[in-house]
Amino acid sequence: MKIAIIGAGNMGGAIACGLAQGTIIQAKDIVIADPSKEKLNELQTKYPDLSVTTDNKQAAKGAHIVIIAVKPWLIEPVIRTMDLDAEDQLIVSIAAGISLEQLTQYIGNEATVFRVVPNTAISELTSMTLIASRNANKEQEELLLSLFNEMGLAMLIPESQIAATTALTSCGIAYVFKYIQAAMQAGIEMGLYPKDAMKMVAQSVKGAAEIILNNDTHPSVEIDKVTTPGGITIKGVNELDHAGYTSAIIRAMKASK
Repeated sequence: MKIAIIGAGNMGGAIACGLAQGTIIQAKDIVIADPSKEKLNELQTKYPDLSVTTDNKQAAKGAHIVIIAVKPWLIEPVIRTMDLDAEDQLIVSIAAGISLEQLTQYIGNEATVFRVVPNTAISELTSMTLIASRNANKEQEELLLSLFNEMGLAMLIPESQIAATTALTSCGIAYVFKYIQAAMQAGIEMGLYPKDAMKMVAQSVKGAAEIILNNDTHPSVEIDKVTTPGGITIKGVNELDHAGYTSAIIRAMKASK
C-alpha cells in the first residue's frame, strides 16, 4: 500500500517519520512531495528508503492514501494540481477549518475523505489525533485509526465535534506547556535550576497522563490519593481553586473553540 504525503512541513514531515517508524507501512511505500528540496533532503537523510519529489501529481499517482498536509488556503489549489481518483483513493486533509463537504467539492462528491487533526506531539509518536470521515466504510476508518494509533492515540469522532475536540487537543497541548512553564518558574524561585525543574514537572505531567490513560480512574480520584488531611498538597489545590484555576482552563478551552 502506497501513501503519498503532500507537504513536508512540520506536520507533514512528522507524519512521514511516524509512518516510517510504524509496522503497517514500510518507508519504501511512502512518497513525500514538497517544493522545498531542502526539507525533502532532511527527511530522506533520516529515512533513506522514503521517496521524495517536488511534483504533487507524481506523488499522488497510484497512491492508496493521499495525505494533504498544507496550509488551509493552499488546499484547493494543491488538489487542483493532482489527478486524484475519487473512487479508489482515500484523501486525508490535515488542514484546519476545511470541511469534509469542501473537500468533496474540490475532489468529487463520491470521494472518500477524512479530516485528521493531530497535535504537535506527533513528532514524538504521542499525538492525540482526531479523525472524521465522509463516504468511508468501517474498514477504511479502521485503517486510518490503525495508522495514526502508531503515532499516539487516535479517535474517530463526528465532524460536528472537530472544533471542541481541537480546543482540548491541538490547542490544549499549549495550555499543558503553559502549566509546565509556570511550575518550572515556581521551582526556580524556590532554588532549583531551570533544566532540573523543567524535567521534574514534565515527568510529573507524563506520569499523571499515564495514570489516566492506563487505568479505569478519574482525576478527582487521583487527586484524593495525594491530598492527605492537613497535608501540603490540599493547601496547594485550594490555592489553585481560590485563584480560579479550573475556571481559567475552562475559559481557555471555550475561547479556543
